[in-house]
Amino acid sequence: QVQLVESGGGLVQAGGSLRLSCAASGRTFSSYTRGWFRQAPGKEREFVAVITWIGTMTRYADSVKGRFTISRDNAKNTLYLEMNSLKADDTAVYFCAAGKGWGADAMDYWGEGTLVTVSS
Repeated sequence: QVQLVESGGGLVQAGGSLRLSCAASGRTFSSYTRGWFRQAPGKEREFVAVITWIGTMTRYADSVKGRFTISRDNAKNTLYLEMNSLKADDTAVYFCAAGKGWGADAMDYWGEGTLVTVSS
C-alpha cells in the first residue's frame, strides 16, 4: 500500500521556523515530481512548492518564495519543506504529494496532512 506521511507540523510564533518531512512507503518515488500544498481554514487548497524527480528544478508560490525551501532525499524516499520567517498567513494544513507533473491535478498520491499554526 502506497503511503505518504507528513510530520513536523506544530505551533510556532511568527518569525519562527519549522521543517516538514514527508516519508513515502509502498513504492519508490524517485522518478516522480513531488510537491507541497496547503489548505488554510475556509480556503481552497493552494500550491506551495514543487521539485523535480532529480531535484534540479524547483518552483515556489510567490507567497513563500525566499522563505521556504523544498528538497528531497531519494535514497530515503523523503521530501522536505524548510519554512523560515513564518507568518500568521502560513497557518494551514500542509499536504505532500507525488505525481508526474507540476500542479495539484498532476499529483497521483497525497498524504493526509500536517497542521502548521503560526501565532502572531
